[in-house]
Amino acid sequence: MQCALFYPANYEAGKQDPIIVYTYELLSNTVHGYTVPAIRSAYNTTNFTTNGYFVFRPDIVYETNDPGMSAVNCVIPDVKEVLKTGLIDKDKVGLMGHSWGAYQTSFLVTQTDIFKAASAGAPLTDLISMSLSIYWNSGTPDQKIFETSQGRFDGAWYERTDAHIRNSPMFNAAKIKAPLLVAFGDKDGAVDWQQGIEMYGTMRRMEKPHVMLVYADENHGLAKKENQIDYQKRQKEWFDHYL
Repeated sequence: MQCALFYPANYEAGKQDPIIVYTYELLSNTVHGYTVPAIRSAYNTTNFTTNGYFVFRPDIVYETNDPGMSAVNCVIPDVKEVLKTGLIDKDKVGLMGHSWGAYQTSFLVTQTDIFKAASAGAPLTDLISMSLSIYWNSGTPDQKIFETSQGRFDGAWYERTDAHIRNSPMFNAAKIKAPLLVAFGDKDGAVDWQQGIEMYGTMRRMEKPHVMLVYADENHGLAKKENQIDYQKRQKEWFDHYL
């Protein structure tokens, strides 16, 4: 596996710093890229490195019918390898992602206690109900995502029911220990914000540390300046508090 590791701007040899892991699919090819810091940009690598964090971007490869477990099998061993360097405070490991990366974030925290805080923007949480919803931005059924795209299932939910449940954050929520921050726009046309409501209701009922931010009239990504600034600020405060 390949990964990209970005050092804190104020890195000092011998000092252990917190780290934030950012997930999507293949990200190691961003190792030579530079992200302009911005108050309107959440998940911003440079925002975090200039505030004393390592940022880790691991690659994920997938096995059929196991999109969540594939992330587990790639990301967790990679994080453990990074911790072996001694650069990182093992009690200050965060996790974040948006959309498919948010799905992976929400699922990863059900499978390990290595992460001490997580932030997920518009995550898929229930793969069965999600497959039955509509991708409103295009008007197509979300079944397409699961059977011909990122979901990587080789059958419908009723043919692969156990696999859909096994890889759903909501059905594994009882195992979550990390405080989870979730953000949605209530006009999300890619991942219906009911996915967030299902997870919120589940985690609140389980009395787990969980906050759901809802931004009015926003789609899959925040477009209004005031909301972009607000989410970036709240996400930073979330990690600063727990890490």
